[in-house]
Amino acid sequence: MSSEAALSASVAPVSRAESVVRAADVWKAFNRRTVLAGVDLRVQPGRTLAIVGPNGAGKTTLLRILATLSRPSSGSVEILGRDVLQDPIPARRRIGVVLSNPLLYDDLTAAENLRFYARLYGVPGATARIAELARLVGLEGRMDERSGTFSRGMQQRLSLARALLHRPALLLLDEPDAGLDPRTTADLRHLLRADGAAHRAAVLTCHDLDLALHIADDVAVLVEGRFTLAASARSLSAADLRAAFAATR
Repeated sequence: MSSEAALSASVAPVSRAESVVRAADVWKAFNRRTVLAGVDLRVQPGRTLAIVGPNGAGKTTLLRILATLSRPSSGSVEILGRDVLQDPIPARRRIGVVLSNPLLYDDLTAAENLRFYARLYGVPGATARIAELARLVGLEGRMDERSGTFSRGMQQRLSLARALLHRPALLLLDEPDAGLDPRTTADLRHLLRADGAAHRAAVLTCHDLDLALHIADDVAVLVEGRFTLAASARSLSAADLRAAFAATR
């Protein structure tokens, strides 16, 4: 069952024009190993999709394709109605990405890192924007410290600020709770719902099933490159999701 079909069954259907990101029949193979096998998804503005699944299911590969960091073997990907495989550069200006690599320069301070990316994206009013995001992610007192001295959790928070800096239409996060302390993990839902989230779509991968239900509007289970379940978070209990996940083992 495709995610698009499953989500349409449980979430109010949207037209293609209303989807921030849309993937259709996406396949990816490395040599002879198929990693993604005909994935479909679409996410509206203001909604967060959490993708869960066992290790090796293809979650990170799918996220990298949506981020235009990897090309699918076949299929199509659109962001705001534009084919990103044909023209990825404009799409990248509308995407914010948090991957396992925080994409920070260790020798620069937190503020210098954000100023660098602000110049890269042409962010207007960068000084005020950086201060705003520092408060949002709880780093306002640490911005003059080199990011290389930060803990994994602090780097993750700074990476989230970097990803939000240019007010992206699409936010992509690979295990955003990795390295976060319990308090920041608990605040993750607030962070994803803040800073103009009503106009932004988000797709994230997650191993924590309870967290996925807590922070996402929709949840999909990816197994061996295919979605086996996709539904609104409201329609699922933690027990439902655990049973679906256990069936993949």
